[in-house]
Amino acid sequence: KSLGNFRGDSAMSTWIYRIAVNTSLTYTGKAFKQMQLIVSSDTQNLGMMYEDDEETIRLKEEQFEKLQSELNMLSVIDKALMSLILEGLSMKEIADVIGISEANVKVKIHRIKAQLKQNLSK
Repeated sequence: KSLGNFRGDSAMSTWIYRIAVNTSLTYTGKAFKQMQLIVSSDTQNLGMMYEDDEETIRLKEEQFEKLQSELNMLSVIDKALMSLILEGLSMKEIADVIGISEANVKVKIHRIKAQLKQNLSK
């Protein structure tokens, strides 16, 4: 609908992500706070697991379940940041999509990772 308004200040994909984020927030309202991130072992940016040992596979599955649980306890903006990281976007692209500075994205991602690491090590 608004293709004519695209100024070319960013990549077309970044612009489309931003539209998707805004549309999602508008459409779902408060329900967005309950959004669930699904982390699966086949997510390309998490790496592939090719273990033959059943115990190792079971442990990895438990780790993914714990990670998914921790991700779903994050705030709305933190969930959005992590979902964009999992999609493989660069820090600059994420900053453009979310509407914050690239430095702020880096700080937030660092803090989220530290929080996840602390919570998962318990």
